[in-house]
Amino acid sequence: MTGKHRFTTYEKVHSSPITVIKRDWKKEVFSIEKLEKSISIACTKRPLDKDSISKVVFEVEKDIHSLNEKIINSKKIGEIVINKLKVLDPVAYIRFASVYKDFKNISNFEKELKTLKK
Repeated sequence: MTGKHRFTTYEKVHSSPITVIKRDWKKEVFSIEKLEKSISIACTKRPLDKDSISKVVFEVEKDIHSLNEKIINSKKIGEIVINKLKVLDPVAYIRFASVYKDFKNISNFEKELKTLKK
């Protein structure tokens, strides 16, 4: 193997399952795969390596488990993700925010962009 490859490992958080309360009040078990997919979609075609995205997923999962709650609102998960993406990449942040905050029109995007520029 050449020196061009680098391997990173992240410890996995193991604990009892967490129930997520969705916007429509339905309940589902927290899924790291679903979290990773939504973050990856927000980061699509951005100049980010897989390690950066994996690190964000790991940090979000760690933050969720550190709350020590068996039931968590999806809004809280979204807030954690949004704060991580804001630091990682502003475009990924806006993409995620547009779904998380349920933007209805262009003015919602403009308002969020003004906030982000500050």
